[in-house]
Amino acid sequence: MSAPSTAESFRLGVVIITMGNRPAELNALIESVRAQEGPAVEFAVVGQGVKLPPLPEGVRTVELPENLGIPGGRNVGIELFGPHGREVDAVLFLDDDGLLPRTDSARLLREAFTADPELGIVSFRIEDPDTGVTQRRHVPRLRASDPLRSSRVTTFLGGASAVRCKVFEQAGQLPAEFFYAHEETDLAWRALDAGWAIDYRADVVLHHPATSPARHAAYFHNVARNRVWLARRNLPAPLVPLYLGTWFLLTLARRPSAEGLKAWLGGFRAGFREPCGPRRPMRWRTVWRLTRMGRPPII
Repeated sequence: MSAPSTAESFRLGVVIITMGNRPAELNALIESVRAQEGPAVEFAVVGQGVKLPPLPEGVRTVELPENLGIPGGRNVGIELFGPHGREVDAVLFLDDDGLLPRTDSARLLREAFTADPELGIVSFRIEDPDTGVTQRRHVPRLRASDPLRSSRVTTFLGGASAVRCKVFEQAGQLPAEFFYAHEETDLAWRALDAGWAIDYRADVVLHHPATSPARHAAYFHNVARNRVWLARRNLPAPLVPLYLGTWFLLTLARRPSAEGLKAWLGGFRAGFREPCGPRRPMRWRTVWRLTRMGRPPII
């Protein structure tokens, strides 16, 4: 598929996965996307082992027999737009309890992708709708003190992002094995290794209630297991022990609760014991690129 020549011809699709427990928020999110300036955005909604609530006409849907996890569910949504999402030019991933408060977000994304043919992924700014605060962990860079500053980055936020579909063709889709945690960084590293760029755009905003990632029951286990998988799948062999050793020490320094540490250590062991999918170590050129951007892949 040839690249669109203008922003107006750049086609956007939205993938939303849901557990079916937030029907009002889901429909509000869809309406906020429909209110965007410019050409209509296509929709794909994936029910994770649940029956979907009533949705507006024209929304592509699938009800999965089981919960495939965040990356697995989003991969199914991508395919609702054809192989690797080819019926659109970029796919937005939006959390089902999010909301686009501005009507120019789709236009800004179209303009960004068409102005920069090397731009593969855009990470949005997540803002709490009540306080207007953007949490530091929602700014995907080490220097996160100023969330209003846009910049090139090395990873992105899965529930508030847009990915050019050519990235999926060249780098593959999200790692379904991960179920939850670090799946964005896995795709980001592969995209960077394929030559794509990633931008954090402070002017593309998603409203989302402030939450803690530890609210998920498997948080500590999955974070540790998937950290090991991330290294095993993507890093050159000499960097694997450096990366994992750094994160092991950082975790201990953060003094998690005894219960959290036990779950984390169990996940860390599982990362070595369980299969993690194909190994495709990044080129040393990509390691240097990450280092020059301030995020060497040992931290």
